[in-house]
Amino acid sequence: MEDKELNEYSARLNELRKDGVNLISALKQENAAAKRNKLLSADERAKLIAGNNAKIEQAKTVAEKNKAEIAEIVKKAVARNNELSKAEIAKVNAEQNDVIAKLKAEYAEKIVKIDEETLARKKEIVASYAGKTSQKDNEDCKEDLRVAEYEHNSALFDAKNKFTSAVDAAKAIKNQAYVDYVQKNRAFRNGQTNFKEDFTLSVQNYINKFKMSKFLLDNGLYLAILVFFIVCIILAPLSGSGNLLSLPNIFTILEQSSVRMFYALGVAGLILLAGTDLSVGRMVAMGAVVTGLFLHPGQNIVTVFGLGPWDFTTCSMVLRLALALFLSIFLCVAFSAFAGVFSAKLKIHPFISTLATQLIIYGLLFFGTSGTPVGSIDAGIKDLIGGRWILGQLGGELITFPKLIIPAIIAIIVAWFIWNKTTFGKNMYAVGGNAEAASVSGISVFWVTMGVFIMAGIFYGCGAFLEAFKANASAGTGQGYELDAIAACVVGGISFNGGIGKIGGAVIGVIIFTSLTYCLTFLGIDTNLQFVFKGLIIIAAVALDSVKYLKRK
Repeated sequence: MEDKELNEYSARLNELRKDGVNLISALKQENAAAKRNKLLSADERAKLIAGNNAKIEQAKTVAEKNKAEIAEIVKKAVARNNELSKAEIAKVNAEQNDVIAKLKAEYAEKIVKIDEETLARKKEIVASYAGKTSQKDNEDCKEDLRVAEYEHNSALFDAKNKFTSAVDAAKAIKNQAYVDYVQKNRAFRNGQTNFKEDFTLSVQNYINKFKMSKFLLDNGLYLAILVFFIVCIILAPLSGSGNLLSLPNIFTILEQSSVRMFYALGVAGLILLAGTDLSVGRMVAMGAVVTGLFLHPGQNIVTVFGLGPWDFTTCSMVLRLALALFLSIFLCVAFSAFAGVFSAKLKIHPFISTLATQLIIYGLLFFGTSGTPVGSIDAGIKDLIGGRWILGQLGGELITFPKLIIPAIIAIIVAWFIWNKTTFGKNMYAVGGNAEAASVSGISVFWVTMGVFIMAGIFYGCGAFLEAFKANASAGTGQGYELDAIAACVVGGISFNGGIGKIGGAVIGVIIFTSLTYCLTFLGIDTNLQFVFKGLIIIAAVALDSVKYLKRK
């Protein structure tokens, strides 16, 4: 879409920005390149940057001088482009809608024609074998009919592919008309975006690329779970259990999710590498026992490998907390790294290396403590970290906020930052997607794998430390937690095939599984039946992931 007035605005803006904002941007990029250029000596680099900085100051003066005129021209240019583009977009949409309607009509006619031709051919085949009763003739007739049916299905498949491709092309043209409009406005604003335009563009992209089959494949499980929760919400008051959506219930679900969030965040990295971790539950027990030993009020009631019992109350509470957290993390990292070495160096699947680690920890814990619970922790510190803040009354009900939600939120933010904003996070996706290709591109698969195992150990250690604030820790604490953590990640969309998934998926998965258990318990469903629901969700999640993987291949 060419317009003389828009071209004049564009030319004038380029002239005004040339020695101002555009020059500033170019000089800053030149400075950044000079800092990275190892061929330049320190004096050459300093001289070049100093000269550019002087030019930048001059350019800032020009930019400030032209600022008002640029703003006025931008306003006029955007208004003019909006006016012209509105009509152009409407025209393109109308044209392509007519094209799509025509394609649909032609596709329907093509289907009818293919069906008629196949039916006629089948009649001819049957007629050609009329009166022939030998076994060979019967088999030949059936074979010819199978061939005709196969060719019929192939023709339908080809017709559908051509129709879909043509419709997608028409939708792409509609989408491109809006993209061109947005890009022109961005050019007038010198690259600055506009929320309304960006939001509308996202909606346009989604509508034009939307396919029901892909939507159901990606979100079918979540829709089924949503229906399940809606049914539970409706049934709860009818069964006399009360309001499931009350604020205290929601806070309780989030509190129960908080500590388990650490385990899911840890195992998510290993699943991203197409692995898994069966040692999570034992790690939790180990860290929780250590924490319980340090924070027990008075002399401990258990010995470890015949040593003790100890009394740490003579130490300050800050020191006891620091030692408990440090040792919980240290031990979990040590055992996680132990499993990681075998997987990273000897290419042993994490299923085996973490299974072995699980058995080692399990044996050491039971042998060392005889399976005796370490007892409760100091009530004051338990309330300080694992208690609740009183928010007030709502509808005659006391509302309290669980403190464990805070460390869980911090852990989610840290994990999200590592996965999305660091080189290590990008390398995780690369190794998980294709380890050989990642190695060829210069990524150390060994150290990335070890880094993921160590990161998992840190999350397990923090979670195990907080686990001790929930119940009396023993060697049996955390039984089955690894399965819940793995299931949460898979339900959250982190693929067992590697290289696919987001931290947000693991978070959602944990909340879904915790909510599922809470809802069933709230409705009085037998605990044993709850495993059935969990099993169905897990197999459905893995099945959908496998289907998506096969489609990608």
